[in-house]
Amino acid sequence: MSLSSTLNTAKNALSNTSMQSQVLSKNIANSQTEGYVRRDASTVTSSTGATILSTSRSTDSVMQKQMLSAQSQAEGQDTLNTGLTNLKALLGGNDYELAPSTYLTKLRDSLQSYATKPGELSLGQTAVSNAQDLANSLNTTSEGVQAVRAQADANIKTDVAKLNDLLSQFKTVNDAVVQATVTGANANDALDQRDKLLSDISKIVGISTTTRDNNDMAVYTSDGTVLFETQPRSVTFTATSGYGATSTGNPVYIDGVPLKAGSGGNTSAQGSLQANLQIRDVVAPKMQDQLDETARSLISMFSETTDSSGSDPAPGLFVWSDTVTPDDGVLQPGIAETISVNTAYVTSEGGTPTLLRDGGYNGSSYKWNTNDDSGYSTLLQSYVDKFDDKMNYDSAADLGDSSTVLDYASASNGWLEAYRSTSDSANENKAALSQRATEAYQNKTGVNLDEELSRLLDIEQSYKASTKLITAVDDMLKSLMDAV
Repeated sequence: MSLSSTLNTAKNALSNTSMQSQVLSKNIANSQTEGYVRRDASTVTSSTGATILSTSRSTDSVMQKQMLSAQSQAEGQDTLNTGLTNLKALLGGNDYELAPSTYLTKLRDSLQSYATKPGELSLGQTAVSNAQDLANSLNTTSEGVQAVRAQADANIKTDVAKLNDLLSQFKTVNDAVVQATVTGANANDALDQRDKLLSDISKIVGISTTTRDNNDMAVYTSDGTVLFETQPRSVTFTATSGYGATSTGNPVYIDGVPLKAGSGGNTSAQGSLQANLQIRDVVAPKMQDQLDETARSLISMFSETTDSSGSDPAPGLFVWSDTVTPDDGVLQPGIAETISVNTAYVTSEGGTPTLLRDGGYNGSSYKWNTNDDSGYSTLLQSYVDKFDDKMNYDSAADLGDSSTVLDYASASNGWLEAYRSTSDSANENKAALSQRATEAYQNKTGVNLDEELSRLLDIEQSYKASTKLITAVDDMLKSLMDAV
């Protein structure tokens, strides 16, 4: 090997070392930067030594796809789990101390006490007070359910605004990637930004991607609707200002296609949007239906009749916004919001609880205790017995079509608990899967400081060897010149 070729080899080695050290330094500086993908300096061996051609990213499209899918599922499940936890909080703690079923039991027990001693006015007042607590529980829980729906609607509005912003950013970054690829410039930083945006988008809605010529990328939802293809597609939503039992939330449209809500405790929702739609349009409305059916059955149970056969029912202890007794087994949306205790039974309102014992609020034909006997308990006992009688329910509430009122209210608690328990278990599993998928992807593409520092030591040795070679050539050239 001639001195000139030896010198060229040493110069190339120094140039390689310089670029490699720059790449490693950037890796180390960004070791804690979210979304940063490790760079590698690619080299080939030529007649003059190793020549660096480009700096590449350590990507893995398969692992990235798995990570994005796991993130979408975990975010959807966590959003649903939060909504279910909020619904359960409306019913109190683990003992459901604020649930209508708890107050139902107290009402039944106080009625039984009053039936045992019908002459004790204080026992009648206690029964009416417990009835007021029950009505308040139904009112408050119903209001809480609608508040959860309203919060989900507000979350949807926030998510839609964020998604549109992310898609706008995605266009800017995607154009930069395409431009750099076409011109041969370094697109690595723009590719990092694009991957970070994909991760953020996947937490709002499930996505799939396709990479086309010049690194151009198209993004679709998990069900195939276009999110981005050269241009971001419009995501639209109109928020609802307030919610009641009869309110219907507006859909989310992606490129004109309505987004489906998630389903099931182990939800099919991918991303927070579908999960919030599920809370707003599926879970909370079903709980409202169950509250409405409980309220409707109470109004029917305590309606006044002309005799024990149940003839000509008319409003009694419990009343609602309408003036008639609701039809048997037919859901009345919103009845739990307006149910209350008839003021004619409330002492503080100028009424008397003896109407529970005697009947007659709707006229003399509805009065059972015609002799005004203070020991009369037949009507009171009939109310107590009705707690053990099966009633008809609307099957739309998902709790069957026949049950006692206590069993029905308890089944509503059980329905929510089963839903929440399934969701909680799935949330743990999906969170763990998302964490493992993310860690696996980061281990493959992220920066490992130990490895980078080890490579720096190798580069240092290469640098020392190159400088020694240049020094040796320099000494030989000096000796040659001295000889000349």
